[in-house]
Amino acid sequence: MEKQLHLNLLPSRPPMAGGFQSGGSKMKMGPGRKRDFSPLLWSQLYCSGANGPVLLLLHGGGHSALSWAVFTAVICSRIHCRVVAMDLRAHGDTKVKNPDDLSADTMAKDIGKVVEGLYGENPPPIMIIGHSMGGAVAVHTAAANHIPSLLGLCVIDVVEGTAMDALNSMQNFLRSRPKTFKSLENAIEWSVKSGQIRNIESARVSMGGQVKKCEESSSSPGVSNSIEGVIEEEEDEEVEEESNKKRMKEDDQEIKKESIFTWRVDLSKTEKYWEGWFRGLSVLFLTCPVPKLLLLAGVDRLDKDLTIGQMQGKFQMQVLPQCGHAVHEDAPEKVADALATFMVRHKFTEFKEGYLC
Repeated sequence: MEKQLHLNLLPSRPPMAGGFQSGGSKMKMGPGRKRDFSPLLWSQLYCSGANGPVLLLLHGGGHSALSWAVFTAVICSRIHCRVVAMDLRAHGDTKVKNPDDLSADTMAKDIGKVVEGLYGENPPPIMIIGHSMGGAVAVHTAAANHIPSLLGLCVIDVVEGTAMDALNSMQNFLRSRPKTFKSLENAIEWSVKSGQIRNIESARVSMGGQVKKCEESSSSPGVSNSIEGVIEEEEDEEVEEESNKKRMKEDDQEIKKESIFTWRVDLSKTEKYWEGWFRGLSVLFLTCPVPKLLLLAGVDRLDKDLTIGQMQGKFQMQVLPQCGHAVHEDAPEKVADALATFMVRHKFTEFKEGYLC
């Protein structure tokens, strides 16, 4: 394959090591107990599924396959299935020849090539599930028939009307985020306290796929300008100037020693593709010839086409309240329950023995 896409196989059962708790999506905190923002190692969470249909998981913009880790542990405890989560191009650990091409058509073709690379000409039954940008890519993939063995389609919290309306304020939102973090723990803490990810367990896994160490940390532009400006001082201040330069240089070296983290993906540079991801998405979703499930964080996200389609029974919809945009991270049990029930109802798989729905 021309494009080498990094695949992560997620766990078939909830792992218990490293503080990962399978009993619930929220970490129980005692009075005065300090919250643990330390990252969880990937090796603690990843292994292959056993049998059943394949759940092909596509993450949202700026995220990675790791955003599905907690959800996967839950869904694999409920139904017989296998899980494959991939880092989309220019995200996570994926390396491609043209990482700047994030058009919907290109990413949809990537999905088809990954499935072909994994399973050849006879892929197993596949249910494709996508969140946000990944949901749009999932719809484009299904509509273009890039997966010949497609069973069904699940889209999580992305609707054309709401998405298009949000594009006008997206750059402002991106500018409001911190540019760097002093540590991965700091990034995890920010994601939880800002509400980007409301589930601390998921944040401890998924933020490692959203940020990376800066290749060469440097001082702020203000410090650099100060150093340049000092050179223009008059001769009678040369001694003080040299002292200041030396001190600033030492401070700069200290900053470089710190492990500064920044975002893996500069989403602001992907703006030219945003409209292509979402324009016409509702009609495209409704025309996909497979059973469809739409999971939303709020009913207000439905646009006109989807409202009519939902009334006509063209897809199943479920609203999961008290969740942020990252629904599958905030409420992995609720998403897993909805998906498991949907798949069993359509006879795609069966509940595991002993699981009570």
